[in-house]
Amino acid sequence: MFVKDDLNNRLFLFAVRVLKFLPNLPKSPEFNVVRYQLSKSATSSGANYEESQAGSSKADFNNKVRIALREMRESNYWLRIIKETLNDIERVNALDLLLDESDQLKKILGSIVSKTRILDKRLDQDKRLK
Repeated sequence: MFVKDDLNNRLFLFAVRVLKFLPNLPKSPEFNVVRYQLSKSATSSGANYEESQAGSSKADFNNKVRIALREMRESNYWLRIIKETLNDIERVNALDLLLDESDQLKKILGSIVSKTRILDKRLDQDKRLK
C-alpha cells in the first residue's frame, strides 16, 4: 500500500505547493484566469485520484484515474504558460520544481492508465474465450 499512499501524498503536496505559489503571480486580469484554472486543475487531480481509491467498480477506478491524468496534464499546461510569461528568476526557479513534479506525476498516472487498459483488454479476451 506504500505506493498508493506515496502517490496520494505527492498529489496532495503538489496541490498545496501550487496553491502556495499562486499568490506570487502578478495581479492582472490575464494571470487571474491562469491562477483560477491552475488552482482548479492542480487540486482536482489529487481529488480524483483519491476518489479512485474508493471506486465502486474497476470502470469507476479507471475513469477517476483518467480524469486525474487529464487534470495533471492541464496543470502542466498552465505552469508552462506561466513560465513563458514570467521574467522573474526567483519565481521561475520555484516554477521549475512544480513543472518537474507535474511531469513526474503525469508519467505515473499515465502508466496506471496504460496498465489498467492492458489488464482490461486481457480480461475481455479471457471472457470471450470462456
